[in-house]
Order: sequence, then structure tokens, then C-alpha cells
Amino acid sequence: MRYPFLAGAAVVVMTAALAACGSSSDDGGGEKTAGAGPAASSGAASPGPEAGAGSPSATDPQASATSEPPKIPAGELTPATGTFTKKQKEYLVDRVPRGMDPAAVLQTGQETCDRLTYLVKVDRDTAVGAIVTGEIADAKPAVEHLCVQHKELVERASGGYADGTHEGKALRAGRYRDVSPTMTCSWQVTGANGKDLVSGSSDDGKRTVITIPEAARAFTSTGCYAWLPEGDNG
Repeated sequence: MRYPFLAGAAVVVMTAALAACGSSSDDGGGEKTAGAGPAASSGAASPGPEAGAGSPSATDPQASATSEPPKIPAGELTPATGTFTKKQKEYLVDRVPRGMDPAAVLQTGQETCDRLTYLVKVDRDTAVGAIVTGEIADAKPAVEHLCVQHKELVERASGGYADGTHEGKALRAGRYRDVSPTMTCSWQVTGANGKDLVSGSSDDGKRTVITIPEAARAFTSTGCYAWLPEGDNG
């Protein structure tokens, strides 16, 4: 059985005892007693921050999130069965995180080559545009080591523009044609102080050729997918 009144009495007794202790102490002792609480609390809390000060998460909360996982050394890149060719191994160097099967990473590169091969048969400009826009990611290393026959596609892509805004040194004067434009393809080239130099739109999905002049400072494209230098027919 619980006795609530006893708990209340205990509180009263304890309060009285503390008051008695305070009154029996001199002023100096009272100051020490009053300061003991905060000092003890401060001392108990301080080890936490000090202990974590040297950890990566304390100095940089995003360090673990942004750092890349360690890669498998070149000498350990071996498939579960068989062997890698020299070119395959060159492609895999510094690309396989520890714990991942190198063959799976290699397959990704080979799939990139397969996509390029398919798109070239459909439309060569579309294949280049897919590299320009990043729709086919990491095309350059895959082509360099696994399908060198598509090297020209990567070279052409380096001179193109994807939808978006391109400014300053990224601009190169010349004539460009769009690739796979939508019905809402539009573009604008501006010069100093935002002056409109070239602009237009296409609502029929047909390809267009535009000229980016030397005076251009920015080029913005929407719904046109990608632009390739005119006259660059591969």
C-alpha cells in the first residue's frame, strides 16, 4: 500500500534540513555551496564535446557523406572466374569500390558501349547528343577502353551544348544545329548587359540552325535537347 502523505512529509523534512545547513554555514561556505551545482553540471557536460572534437564528424559533418569509398587496388582486380583483358582492367582501375564485384562495374561500361552502338544505327547526332546531355553517363572512359570505335562520338560531343545556360568561356562562336528538339524548343543568345542577340523557338519539332556570334556572353536553350556544331557531320 502507498502512503502519499509520507512522500509529502519527506519533502518537508528535506527542505528544512537544507535550510538548516545553509544557515549554519558562513558566507564563504554558502558561496561555495551555491557554486557547486553549476560547476558540477558544467564539468559533467564538457567531456562530450572534447571527446568528439577530433572526430571527422565534429570538424566536418558532411565528411563521411561526401568522401568516396576506398577503391580496389589494380592488383586485386580479378573476376570470380576467368580473367580481364588489358583494356578491361585499365577501365576498372580506380572505379571499383571495395566490396563490389569488378565484373558488375565492367558490365556497366559495356552497356554504355552497347547503347552507343544502337543509337549510332538509329541517328548519329542523337548518339552524340546523348553524350552531351549526360543521358549516357561516363561515355568517355568506356569508349577509351572498351569501344574505341566510338571515339569520334566523344570528340564531337565535347563541342556541343546541352539544354540550359552556358556563359563566358564556355561559349564558342559558330553555327549550331539542335538535336531531337521538342515542340517547345526555344533559345536565346545574349551579349553585354543582357542584350538579345539571337532568339527564337520552334513549335513543329523540326531541327534548327542558329549562329552564336563573337559578341555572345550567354546562350540559353530549353526543350531542344542538345546542340552540335553545324558542318560536323561525323
